[in-house]
Amino acid sequence: MQEKDVVSKELLKRITLDIARILLHMKVEQAEIVESSHPRVEERRADLVARMRGQDGHFLLHIEVQNNNELQMPCRMLRYRSDLCLQQPEEEIRQVLLYIGKEQLRMASGITQSGLEYQYQTVDMHRVDCTRLLDEDSPDALVLAVLCDFKGRSPRAVIRHILGRLQVLTEGAPGRFRDYMKMLEILSTNRDLFDVVKEEQSMLSEVLITELPSYGLGVERGMEQGLEQGLEQGLEQGLEQGRQQGEQQMLRKLLQKRFGPLRPEFEARISSASVEELERLGEQVLEGLTLDQIFSN
Repeated sequence: MQEKDVVSKELLKRITLDIARILLHMKVEQAEIVESSHPRVEERRADLVARMRGQDGHFLLHIEVQNNNELQMPCRMLRYRSDLCLQQPEEEIRQVLLYIGKEQLRMASGITQSGLEYQYQTVDMHRVDCTRLLDEDSPDALVLAVLCDFKGRSPRAVIRHILGRLQVLTEGAPGRFRDYMKMLEILSTNRDLFDVVKEEQSMLSEVLITELPSYGLGVERGMEQGLEQGLEQGLEQGLEQGRQQGEQQMLRKLLQKRFGPLRPEFEARISSASVEELERLGEQVLEGLTLDQIFSN
């Protein structure tokens, strides 16, 4: 089994309820994972079966994750359904195929033959608006967002948003952050974004010396400076100075990482810029502009 299959199935189990609400538009409040292994000559195990409860009623939700176009997928789905029907004869069964592959979806969503009309729902992650998952305060949902439609947004900007939110949501747990980064790297290969993920991770690791938000270190230093300077300059001034210095440091590192050493006029512009202007310049770096274009305004 490929790494991305393992990762996507593990994520799916952790956010079954969110997937049902966000991607399938189901009105449900509870999800209970159901054992789905069925004895055969070759063991077949459905990726996820959960007992759902809510306004849409009580039913079994079967979700199968697929990473490539398999022509026999409808037959597999039908077999899973027949096994579930034998195991849980009184339960309503709803089936969903979640396609995460790189290629365009080409699989059928059922079987139509003489005497047989069988259908299930297919969700193509290529067509899912990424904001549905980016708006969730869930690291698992954020990682899955890399597979979605960015709706014209810069892939680099979306990746940077995902990294920033992951850093915040896993604060104080560096091990969890590393685990989610590994998942993100694996899934990003399905959208040819692995290099972008690695570049943004490298850039942020240099800029975010302690933790996000990016100016946090500057604020802390500003507090220290404000205290050292005493009542003459005041703590408030020290805080603002610290924030400005943090933004300056972040922008310099972003620019130097992408363009190399900066010309004196650009250094002077950074040194004299306000916090707001520094934030704006930082956003323009992510839009792929040239150095002259970034500082043209």
